[in-house]
Amino acid sequence: MKTLFSKIAKLYKWALLLSPFGLFAVICLDTYVLLETENQTFQSTEEIPHNKVGLLLGTSKFMANGDINLYYLYRIKAAEKLFKAGKIDFILVSGDNGRIGYNEPLLFKKDLILLGIPKEKIVLDYAGFSTLDSVLRAQKIFGLNSFTVISQRFHNERAIFLAKQKGIAAIGFNAETVTGKYSIKTELREYLARTKACLDIVFDSQPKYLGEKIAIQ
Repeated sequence: MKTLFSKIAKLYKWALLLSPFGLFAVICLDTYVLLETENQTFQSTEEIPHNKVGLLLGTSKFMANGDINLYYLYRIKAAEKLFKAGKIDFILVSGDNGRIGYNEPLLFKKDLILLGIPKEKIVLDYAGFSTLDSVLRAQKIFGLNSFTVISQRFHNERAIFLAKQKGIAAIGFNAETVTGKYSIKTELREYLARTKACLDIVFDSQPKYLGEKIAIQ
């Protein structure tokens, strides 16, 4: 029954997206996010300002077919580049650890250490179940009112938009873009994700979990 409801919900979302009104609303909200985050993401380590912490947004390391997830690989490389350029002092890895045997933050940490990042400079947030959760927990749990988001540009823009609405001074360092058929589904989903981000702000959505505060020092 749950699977049936899930399928119906997905069909409803796509029907809304493809309807004239739904399509217009989605395009308007996407444009709004773009305008709100204009000139706040960077490609070069020479141009980006320094921040104490880089918020590395999680994703799965492997795809369903067992291949490495390029979004993961490029984010790891971007975090390494930013840290070694001296533009961040700590890396806060925020990802999903919501089920047994699946731990995004820990996998990121292991690979960052292999790339030469000192383990004491890596902090893990195991409850980053969504971009909203990652951004708000960085503020509410880790006490950050400014940070550098590390992900692909489209993801950085959404994270910065959410941060800005909550009074957080965030900028983004863009990981390499994933291209080709591999990225089409993700890019289409981003339109819905930006619509949801706007609704999250309107309804003042909060992280799934909070907890004790943790100082990064």
